Amino acid sequence: MRLTPPQPWRGADEWRVRVQNAMPWAVTLSIDIEGTSGAHLTATVGLPAGPAQTLVIPLHATSPRAFGMQAGPPMAVELDGRRIVLATTVEGAPALKAVRAVRLSIPAAQAEQVLLIGDADVAPGVTLHDAYVGIVDRYGQYTRGRWPEKIDSDAALRTAHARERARLSDAAARGNEDNALTDAAGWFHTRKRDGRWQLVAPDGRPFFSLGVNAVVADGGRSYVQGREWMFTDLPPAKGPWHAFDGEGDSRRDTGASRGLAYNHGRWFDFYAANLYRVDGADWRRAWRTRTRQRLVAWGFNTLGNWSDEAIARGHGLAYTRSINIAGDYANVATGYDWWGRMPDPFDPRFEAATEHAVAAATQGVRDDHWLLGYFADNELAWAAPGPQGRWALAIGTLRGDPRSPAKQAFLAMLKRKYGDALRLGVAWGIGVTRWEALEPAGFQAPVPDEAHPAIAEDYSAWLRAYAERYFRTVAQALRRHDPHHLFLGGRFAVRTPEAVAACARWCDVISINVYADLPQHGMDLDRLHQLDKPVLVSEFSFGSTDRGPFGAGPVPVWNEAQRGEAYARFLAAAAADPAIVGAHWFQYADQPVTGRLLDGENAHFGLVGITDIPFGGFVSAVRGANATASRP
Repeated sequence: MRLTPPQPWRGADEWRVRVQNAMPWAVTLSIDIEGTSGAHLTATVGLPAGPAQTLVIPLHATSPRAFGMQAGPPMAVELDGRRIVLATTVEGAPALKAVRAVRLSIPAAQAEQVLLIGDADVAPGVTLHDAYVGIVDRYGQYTRGRWPEKIDSDAALRTAHARERARLSDAAARGNEDNALTDAAGWFHTRKRDGRWQLVAPDGRPFFSLGVNAVVADGGRSYVQGREWMFTDLPPAKGPWHAFDGEGDSRRDTGASRGLAYNHGRWFDFYAANLYRVDGADWRRAWRTRTRQRLVAWGFNTLGNWSDEAIARGHGLAYTRSINIAGDYANVATGYDWWGRMPDPFDPRFEAATEHAVAAATQGVRDDHWLLGYFADNELAWAAPGPQGRWALAIGTLRGDPRSPAKQAFLAMLKRKYGDALRLGVAWGIGVTRWEALEPAGFQAPVPDEAHPAIAEDYSAWLRAYAERYFRTVAQALRRHDPHHLFLGGRFAVRTPEAVAACARWCDVISINVYADLPQHGMDLDRLHQLDKPVLVSEFSFGSTDRGPFGAGPVPVWNEAQRGEAYARFLAAAAADPAIVGAHWFQYADQPVTGRLLDGENAHFGLVGITDIPFGGFVSAVRGANATASRP
């Protein structure tokens, strides 16, 4: 439906229309606003069922990232007595000075949908800011939402924790520790028996690694400087609260940081502050004890990446460590670069940085029998999204500076194969007659096509060489410093077949972060079976938006009950596959409503909330699924 005013709407900051969804379910509505200059703004909103509401579209491009977070407040919301559905993400022109027409549409409707459309107009822009005002209470909870675990006072917080302590004591009395590991003098290792890969504990028992990532007491940090108006009762940065206050700077030249405001300055740790409210000055020790009891009672046996190792050592839990390689070595841009550019493993400085990082990671733990093994880095940009994303690292290498060690290595490989640059030009279908033509920065390498199969062949050879160099460098350094523990791979997100094959050659386990409804929908299990190497799902998660944080993550479900169902389905499928030896949930506690420091991510991923209260229904489903998966 196209709405055209008699005269263009001018001089306003938002477009408004009264609308009512006449269906008993939420309806997805797409909005396209055309300016008098021909520029467009587009938005998509979910219209809840129920009474009439005012749909508001800002007349400028915006997103929750402009407010320091990845996902915005859920809609509809009551503002000044009005029921508002606000588009928190608007794309297109930077701003429209006047509106010529608005087109409303329902994408891919599978049944009749009825909307009642009322008056439309433009108005000064106040709604967008108002939607973020006062959205977080003193406990770090979303002020406008309601859910069973939400608390409203210190007394209620302590009471909820007291009830849970009693349940944990009952579980310990019943000996609910069947999945806990036992102390032994051996080392974790892998084996294949009867066609199935297994992890083997130091005592010789096979076990399926059931883990949780980011089990830490300081995960509730969110920037508050400059947006104090988002918080209704922010504790002062003095007295006992000073311990939960700090300064940070998350400004980075990465895809994860791009366009993110409120990304430096003062932060406050709501999660740790709530632990202090419950347990006083000894809150960290109490939290470690409680968390250890919970994880064992819930059927977990491993601490995943970025976790507090003190919870695990000697207490029936394996733990993992991360080798974080950093330095002033060269890099290669793939165009994806979510966490940064790819390290250049052909740069001698990378080898030195790897040696330093491995020495630091292995210090003091090479003889610890509770250590499962090491991950190298996290979610490197081995590829880019899209149909041609597989070749992004090869194209990015050739686009690099002439002094790039990786580029020089790639050119040397091509020279060995073709000898004459003219032969390369013919094979690739490009007008190149001299090798010097490939050397300048910004060289536009061709995209593979059917008419020139040599392009894909050469790119694939380069991707293999690149990944071999990376994983070989890390593996050899690790074996020098720690010959006992497993090399758990590189925690793949975007990846290529060449990178996975190189990992299989040099690592003990291939680790993949899988964000899909089932493992087989997030990775090529047939190919992994051919590589004949154990596979660890190093991250998986399901989120919903009915427990406070605004985001549901890459694999959303409708509600909390479906989170538990999704967990059970995923874990059962993982445990049934002969190559998969474990699955690690991301993550232990919910992310802050206003976004974590790193990148503003603010999703409901947790086993526990920002108040450290477990989500009972979800935890019950997790416990049942873990018990089934851990059986031989």
